[in-house]
Amino acid sequence: MRTSTRTAGALTGLTLALGGAVLAAPAARADIPACARMAELAGATASDSVTAACTRGVTGDLQGCVTGLTGAGVAAGAATGACRAAAHEPR
Repeated sequence: MRTSTRTAGALTGLTLALGGAVLAAPAARADIPACARMAELAGATASDSVTAACTRGVTGDLQGCVTGLTGAGVAAGAATGACRAAAHEPR
C-alpha cells in the first residue's frame, strides 16, 4: 500500500473519530434531572410534561422549555432558571 493512501486513510479515520466525539458531546452535557428538580421545587409535580420541557432546554429551545414549564405550574423566573440548568453539565 502506498504511503499517501495510508496517510489519507489514517486522516479519514481520525476525522470520523473526532467528529463522533463532537456529536456525542451535547448529550453528555444535558442535565434534565437538575431542571426537573428545580421545577419541582418551584411547584410543578414530576410529570412527563416537565421532562419534555427540560428536554427542550437541553436542545437549546429555551423558550419552548420555559413555556412547557410555566404550563406545568412553574413561575416564569423559576422556569427560566430550570431551563438554563438543563443545558449545563451534570453535577
